[in-house]
Amino acid sequence: MRKCEICEKTSKMGGTRKLLRGHYNPTNWTRKYPNLQKTTTPKGEKVLACTKCIKTFSKDARLADRKAKKELVK
Repeated sequence: MRKCEICEKTSKMGGTRKLLRGHYNPTNWTRKYPNLQKTTTPKGEKVLACTKCIKTFSKDARLADRKAKKELVK
């Protein structure tokens, strides 16, 4: 099964409901998959990560760059 190697996010089962003549009727269950991408971590490892973790990595990297620039200015 595919899962994020960082946060362990995996697929989930979810049902849909169809509106028919004013009533919501349950239909078959479907499997929802996370958006997994091959990416490189800041440590240099190649992993399969969900997009939420990738966004967190880029945000942490930007914050670290800002802190480093502020220390150079002082």
